[in-house]
Amino acid sequence: MSETVTAPAELNLTPAELAPYIQHTRIDSTSTRDDMIAHAKEAVTHGFNAAMVSASWVPVVAAELAGTGVGLATALDFPTVGVMTSAGKAAEAAEIARLGATQLDIGVQIGWLKSGMYDEFREDIAGVVRASGLPVKVMLELPLLTDSEKEAAVELAMEAGVSFLKNSSSGQIEIANPTSVRYLVDRARDGVQVKASGAIKHHKQALELLRAGAVLLGTSAGVEIVTDTADDSTTSY
Repeated sequence: MSETVTAPAELNLTPAELAPYIQHTRIDSTSTRDDMIAHAKEAVTHGFNAAMVSASWVPVVAAELAGTGVGLATALDFPTVGVMTSAGKAAEAAEIARLGATQLDIGVQIGWLKSGMYDEFREDIAGVVRASGLPVKVMLELPLLTDSEKEAAVELAMEAGVSFLKNSSSGQIEIANPTSVRYLVDRARDGVQVKASGAIKHHKQALELLRAGAVLLGTSAGVEIVTDTADDSTTSY
């Protein structure tokens, strides 16, 4: 399933105007029910593209977001990517969709890719696409791949039917940067878009990523970005 995001008509957006391109992220093991309800309310208040939460909180957040027009995203085979079986991943993807998620970000089997197990790598992703019926974004972890592995990962993911390519899962892998975004944009087929992820902290950085061709930004600093209260001196590529 594809969900196309309309790219900004112009790329000199104010902080508040970035909200429709931000996936407001809170994924941690200590968040409480009240935390997640507050997170959902922030997503609605600021008009973010989606709230990104752990799968275990999808039912709670889905109830809060119902009828608001704000999407509900979650992550699968994450934060340690490529550790689930393909059957288990597909089964959880179907359950996540049933519970109310509208988008799904997934880890990929990097070890399989590096082993030349291309059919298995592709089918692992395709199984999630089929089982969920949701727009699927693949976290490709580009810094962990060789040049040839990057090319293969992008092609195999698109053959599997993904809607979005992502440079990384988090800032622990890569600080989102225009070079990685342009790499993916240049290779994306029609109907496939790019989400940037990884330590996106402030307005200037977010603009640079959109100008490079990303249409979605995954960040836990969404409120600080759109209210222009973040320190714009902390990010370096």
